[in-house]
Amino acid sequence: MDADNRVILNVGGVRHETHKHVLKKIPATRLSKLTENLANYDPVLKEYFFDRHPDVFTQILNYYRTGKLHYPTNVCGPLFEEELEFWGLDSNQVEPCCWMTYTQHRNTQETLAVIEQLENRTYTDEELAVMFGWEDDYLANNLNWWQHLKPKIWSLFDQPWSSSAARMISTISIFFICLSTLVFCLKAQPSFVVPNLENMTAIVFNWSVIPGSQTKYIGLTQVRTTTDDVLLFVDLFCNTWFAFEIIMRFTFCPSKLYFFKDTLNLIDFVATLSFFVEMTIRFLTRHGESYDTVQFFGIIRIMRLFRLAKHSSGLKILIQTVKASAHELILLVFVVVLGIVLYGSLIFYAERSENNPENDFDSIPLGLWWAIVTMCTIGYGDMVPKTSVGMIIGCLCALTGVLTLALPMPVIVSNFEMFYSHAQARAKLPKKRRRVLPPEETKMMLRHRPAKVTAETNKHAVAKTDVKPERRSTLRAIEMKLERRATSKVIDINSAEKQQARNKT
Repeated sequence: MDADNRVILNVGGVRHETHKHVLKKIPATRLSKLTENLANYDPVLKEYFFDRHPDVFTQILNYYRTGKLHYPTNVCGPLFEEELEFWGLDSNQVEPCCWMTYTQHRNTQETLAVIEQLENRTYTDEELAVMFGWEDDYLANNLNWWQHLKPKIWSLFDQPWSSSAARMISTISIFFICLSTLVFCLKAQPSFVVPNLENMTAIVFNWSVIPGSQTKYIGLTQVRTTTDDVLLFVDLFCNTWFAFEIIMRFTFCPSKLYFFKDTLNLIDFVATLSFFVEMTIRFLTRHGESYDTVQFFGIIRIMRLFRLAKHSSGLKILIQTVKASAHELILLVFVVVLGIVLYGSLIFYAERSENNPENDFDSIPLGLWWAIVTMCTIGYGDMVPKTSVGMIIGCLCALTGVLTLALPMPVIVSNFEMFYSHAQARAKLPKKRRRVLPPEETKMMLRHRPAKVTAETNKHAVAKTDVKPERRSTLRAIEMKLERRATSKVIDINSAEKQQARNKT
């Protein structure tokens, strides 16, 4: 009676024995629906055969026995999920003691997905055709000269890693970005500024007598200045290159909407436009001055430095670290603002509570400024508490700032280390991996294998035992030749089927 109730499961060559009522404990699963009519049942050995991972199945069978699903630490997380899906089990039923270890692979997969997006990927011709929207012409081999040229020009200016020419253009662009930023900073240097006395806004005649002399002087309240001609010419040359680059990227981009959705493209466009507007106003106005408002918009030219992130994997990882640590940073800002408002208000009233003629805190906004400087442990010293209560508040403010800023830093550093380590490991990963045929394709190969070849192979295999040893090598060579011929026929059949499917579409 007990022998009839037992069932043998051969999983990956390892035999497991249990009772049928044990497999019925979790209904609507593969093991709960076992019958002798299934294709994987061997009536001779009286066992069910499954070509699956035997170590994972040990934990799955224990789940049926005990009702608790534990995660085996000697297998990878995705493999464990695939096995659970095959057996019809829910991965969310893993026990709490194993849950943290089990879900680590999900975080790793998310990190690898982010790093894969950051990789400098080179598109194939088929992917470019799909991106530009003419995949039908590509499949029909009917691309015209413009469809051949447009993706190549776009890759030159938007994909710096795609070719040697693209890397050269990228190097030129980086040089002009650095040069333009340097010129922008040198414009405020006194040695590169030329005063324009024709453009002074006001003249104040101040008559005074300096001790020891009878000198009279004229004071100028504001004198407009102009940029040195050399810097102006260099800036014009740089922005001409930027304008040319924007025009090329916009003309040959796959989608105009995609172009304007890119923040870096918008920064480039506004920065270049502000320069040419400033130059137009400079040369069209009567006295040659440029408006301060237009000059202020020139600050956005510094933001071109963010384009360097496109060429640096380290900067990309740093940006992703900030995104991954957004929750911790928001919490940090909230706690800091709370401390600033609290200690800024307390120091204002504390300094007024005692007789303090040297009180530096005339208002709460000044107290907020002091609290920011103190919590960030900068301490300019321009405002200091004078009373004993104010000093105590200052000590508490400094300690709060140290603890508040120190607590989230390990999380941010851990995120950066995680991204960086995975990026370095992925960079060392071999680009070409050996292709493993899926089971469906191997079954199709066996299905299309000619019966004549199979019969001849079986004939040689049977006769092999009756031949002399010196002829066995010859027979083996014939068998290998027949197998290669059969495989080539299968490949030709598959290629013909794919071509017919493409012609139908």
